[in-house]
Amino acid sequence: MKFGSVMDLATRDVKTIPPRSTIMNALKTMINCNFRRMPIADAGTKRLEGIISATDLVNFFGGGDKHRIVIGRYNGNLSAAVNEYVDEIMVREVITVDYTASWQDALELMLEKRVGGCPIVDDDNRVVGIITERDILKYLANQTRLDGYVRDYMTVGVITAEPDMTIEEAMKLMISKKIRRLPVIKDGVLLGLITAREILRYFGIGEAFRMLETGNVKDALQKPLTTLLSNDAIMVNKEPLTFESRDKISDVVRRMVEAGVGVALIVDNGRLEGIITERDLMNFLYSKVNENL
Repeated sequence: MKFGSVMDLATRDVKTIPPRSTIMNALKTMINCNFRRMPIADAGTKRLEGIISATDLVNFFGGGDKHRIVIGRYNGNLSAAVNEYVDEIMVREVITVDYTASWQDALELMLEKRVGGCPIVDDDNRVVGIITERDILKYLANQTRLDGYVRDYMTVGVITAEPDMTIEEAMKLMISKKIRRLPVIKDGVLLGLITAREILRYFGIGEAFRMLETGNVKDALQKPLTTLLSNDAIMVNKEPLTFESRDKISDVVRRMVEAGVGVALIVDNGRLEGIITERDLMNFLYSKVNENL
């Protein structure tokens, strides 16, 4: 096969799980491998059948319509429902990138379809790689000649949460607003940042996981967000990265890559003014690439 330049940025050694894996197995694998998404592929042929993301799992645990499986089939018993097959909640219509594509084509496709990662497939729909926002960020970190100011690319009007909001309420908010991150604020003071990844860790290694094993998980959903913020094992980054709107994009990218995170908060004069994510930085890169065409 003659690979396109997308494979220069992509991860080639892709971990997949078969469609008849359990949801619990998918959760544990994603936590252990620190993945936000995983392709679902036939174990023998490696042909792509779907994809599952952290957002799909948050949706299933109580954030959205996929929780209907828990209610309808298991009478609300999440402890039993996690043994359902992952193909029940995976996304079947997967946005993919052809292995001959350029990385610019992949970038444009991810922005157009608003997805954080795309499996790369060959002519037989077999998974040969995956490209994610994180891969684009690492590439951008090496493009030192490209720069700009945070204020021109950050997202404003950030949706936030109060610390006493329940975990179930936070999940529903994230799914309904199609966001993966919630800054937690009390009286104008930033207390922390909850992402879909922290919620996965809560269900996979935290208090909710122990409740899943005992069958009593309803109480776990009603815990306040402070339950997550105070647990160092769950919080991937105890202190979120913060910048000012006048800071340079290059500084943001460098520190995000160093910290292994995909988001930073923009704070001016002690107030949260915006957020900058990997997707915002992809938009930055896309604009700079088009300027040079």
